[in-house]
Amino acid sequence: MHNGTRVVDHLVRAVSEVGVRHIFGVDGANIEDLYDAAFDHRHAITAVVAKHEFSAATMADGYARSTSGFGVVCATSGGGAVNLVAGLAESFASRVPVLALVGQPPTVLEGKGAFQDTSGQAGSFDAVRLFRPISHYCARVDAPADLPVHLTRAFQALRHGGPAVLLLPKDIQQAELIAPNFTPPAPLYRRDTESLRRVLHTLRAARALGKVVIIAGDQVARDAARGELAQLATVLDASVGVAPDAKDVYHHDDPGYRGIAGSMGHPELTDALHRATLCLLVGTRMPVTARAGLEGPLAEVPLASIGAQVPFLTAIHAHSTDLALTLAELIGEFTAATPIHLHNSRGEPVLSEPVGSETSLTPLRVPASNGPGLRYREVVETINEALPEGSDVFADAGNTGAAVVHHLRLPRAGRFTVALGMGGMGYAFGAGIGSSFARHERADGTMRRTFVIAGDGAFFMHGMEIHTAIEHSLPITFIVFNNNAHAMCITREQLYYGDRYSFNRFRPAYPGAGLAAMFPDLCTHAPITRAELAESLRHCVGSPGPSFIAIDCDPDEIPPFTPFLTAPRR
Repeated sequence: MHNGTRVVDHLVRAVSEVGVRHIFGVDGANIEDLYDAAFDHRHAITAVVAKHEFSAATMADGYARSTSGFGVVCATSGGGAVNLVAGLAESFASRVPVLALVGQPPTVLEGKGAFQDTSGQAGSFDAVRLFRPISHYCARVDAPADLPVHLTRAFQALRHGGPAVLLLPKDIQQAELIAPNFTPPAPLYRRDTESLRRVLHTLRAARALGKVVIIAGDQVARDAARGELAQLATVLDASVGVAPDAKDVYHHDDPGYRGIAGSMGHPELTDALHRATLCLLVGTRMPVTARAGLEGPLAEVPLASIGAQVPFLTAIHAHSTDLALTLAELIGEFTAATPIHLHNSRGEPVLSEPVGSETSLTPLRVPASNGPGLRYREVVETINEALPEGSDVFADAGNTGAAVVHHLRLPRAGRFTVALGMGGMGYAFGAGIGSSFARHERADGTMRRTFVIAGDGAFFMHGMEIHTAIEHSLPITFIVFNNNAHAMCITREQLYYGDRYSFNRFRPAYPGAGLAAMFPDLCTHAPITRAELAESLRHCVGSPGPSFIAIDCDPDEIPPFTPFLTAPRR
């Protein structure tokens, strides 16, 4: 027995102080003391056991994204620790603040043949050197008294966006620690005032000459700045596009919406850029996925940028660590100024769009598909019709993800995530579960449903995390596009390698029937027609807890992904 003054007790209390209510991980000998502390503090923290450490890391990632707060993942030493790497790499690339608490063998055994030794001593590999490139802070806690300092530094690093890692030897976890309660470092609001003035001046000049186009990115979501973005678009009378991983930062029915930017984008945004006097980037660096197909229009229009990172394109950039505050400052500047009456190059007034008018977007034209199953577009449009208000959607990478990004119409107050930092297959299963833990209970007592949409390749990698959703009765509907293939790889084989072979077609599998056999109480469907899919979705939405839908699709269908639609077939 103990008196609640161990290092692990201090850790659990500390993460609860920053608003974290769930810790995700996989138990093991060198992290079990943290689970013991979580049990003792179960009024404040729920410890969740995942099926794999990658999924535990993505649960923490999804939890952080949906709350605009922190996620916490824990793992034991050895293989458990190494399994975190892919998940933390996604959080690093996407600037998601995830704290990883990683167990280690006792300090007295380091370099002396300890099981799963990663101390860097006596020929063992060094876990610090493993995690340091994919974190903003990584430290081994070598003494109990060192924990408060390392914890403060870790949270300071987390506020910059991205993971922090603490390596915790088992004897250190168990040791007594008499220390003041953890006080999290206050967020520091930093913005480049002089550069912000330049952006403001550029905006005013462009606003007087014509139309401004805003392209918004996922920092808007991280900084909980959706409302400020909408207000800025209104005061600027701007057209608005969003990066593929930022579908939820500006609603598709709001004035001026012009669709998705980049490789899964809409031609309306291209047209708007051709007519623009300025393109303002808000919270996006415009990586290739956000700018593919827009290189020409973006090269022809002046660019300004506001965000935590300098964009990949040449622009007047103003640094901001909190877009909610910075955009509010900009809004104040424009609302305090005299209204600007816009005229086009012919001297005619530029009319604002009616508030609340629904935007009709032109879908990308894809080659006809004559193979088995339903088409991507009709599946996503059927899902659109079934999504309850406020639903959250997590999409996996690949052809399925491209179809979802392009065709999905997310309900208001819903969250959308697709992992484009590393694009790891299977990410959506864990991330959707982590988010559901944070958001499924609404303030009015009703349940918010999460939808995880992935291909069968992603399902075979990490789909068994469905077990975690079942264990906790989470309201999640898992939708798997089953084409018995790694379909995006097939498309690449066809387009770029002459369609001479395929390593990526598999014998038929029946995930719906398989899960129905594994989990008899799971609401499971395998619809064949669009009408059956609609009925399946209605049944899942009306049923408590998790549910699963497997939909047969054509492995040869080309998704709405511009690199595939413009590539000459070899």
